[in-house]
Amino acid sequence: MTGIFSDNAKENRFEYKVGDHIAYADYRREGKTLFIDYVFSPDELRGTGAAGKLMQLIVEAAQKDGSNIVPICGYAVSWLRKNQKPPTP
Repeated sequence: MTGIFSDNAKENRFEYKVGDHIAYADYRREGKTLFIDYVFSPDELRGTGAAGKLMQLIVEAAQKDGSNIVPICGYAVSWLRKNQKPPTP
């Protein structure tokens, strides 16, 4: 799936735009901790993998700036459990 990822800092949300539709994740930052409060995907994008792609891009952005993710939203918790590799010793 191809879309446009952005950090809409004014709205405190990451966005993944596909066509005319936007999946987004509301967040809060406290220092280097990124809390993912809510993940939303409109009906038109459900089942397409857009929310998963959004989460992957959020993880990549957090890794790039050295932030730790704390998922609050049930979807974010579930996605991270399924897709995050445990740290290697």
